Amino acid sequence: MSIATPSAVGRSAPARPAPRPSAARARRVAGRVLASVVALVVAALWAFPVYWMVLSAFTPTARLRVTPPSFWPESPTTSNFSGAVTGTNFGSALKMSLAVTGLTVVAVLLFAFLAALAISRFRFRGRTAFVITVLVVQMLPAEGLFIAQYKMLATAGMLNTVVGVSLFYVAAIVPFTVWMLRGFVAGVPADLEEAAMIDGLSRSQAFFRITLPLLAPGLVAAGVYAFLQAWNEFTVALVALPAESAQTLPLWLRGFLAASANRGVDWGEVMAASTLIAIPVIVFFVLVQNRMTSGLVSGAVKG
Repeated sequence: MSIATPSAVGRSAPARPAPRPSAARARRVAGRVLASVVALVVAALWAFPVYWMVLSAFTPTARLRVTPPSFWPESPTTSNFSGAVTGTNFGSALKMSLAVTGLTVVAVLLFAFLAALAISRFRFRGRTAFVITVLVVQMLPAEGLFIAQYKMLATAGMLNTVVGVSLFYVAAIVPFTVWMLRGFVAGVPADLEEAAMIDGLSRSQAFFRITLPLLAPGLVAAGVYAFLQAWNEFTVALVALPAESAQTLPLWLRGFLAASANRGVDWGEVMAASTLIAIPVIVFFVLVQNRMTSGLVSGAVKG
């Protein structure tokens, strides 16, 4: 048996050089960096029109015509907003848009949710025909229905009314919303309701206390889609709301732009008006963003 000498014990092993990253790993890192740079560039290009709109809304009109333009706020002012609101029917257009959009969102969620439940959880006669009808309705161009829609509203005396234009919005938005909610409903196992019923809940109690909370993110997503469609819709409103006193905000902006064109387009006021239209959408997203990402498993436990 050999015995280690003191010199051998005290001498430490030579340090090994740190391994260098392999070429494949370096390529992966370079690919991630390149993808991040491309994503940032695309995001900047997407956000720039919004930034320019808000910047122009706070920029005096005289400075908007300066060449080259300034991409940073200089001498900001709120006179464009007062000019856009004063002397116009902005208030009535805002009330009209809020009423039409609110009624449309509620009706769309109600009808689409019930339809999604029916085609996802039940097997009934005519189910296939109903699904095909929903698909066909989505293929119809809205422009091809304008004459019929106008005559229907004129005959029923519902032109320039909240209910009249909301009916058309609901008919246009419901088909796609049914398909959105159908995926959410199909993703919630029916076994959860059956387990809750075994624990002593009735079918309606199991649905409202177990299934409905799980479907809340889907309902919020469908509500966001319906809100955006109803808030920004222009062509149907142009047909159903011919009176100037019953305009929604997109129609008001069109009329505001046409009126300013007679004296030269005041782009500061136009951008301010566009910003005012965008504010309610931003507020709506701030209110519902948490519900879109949370609550996916809330209500899965009885109690």
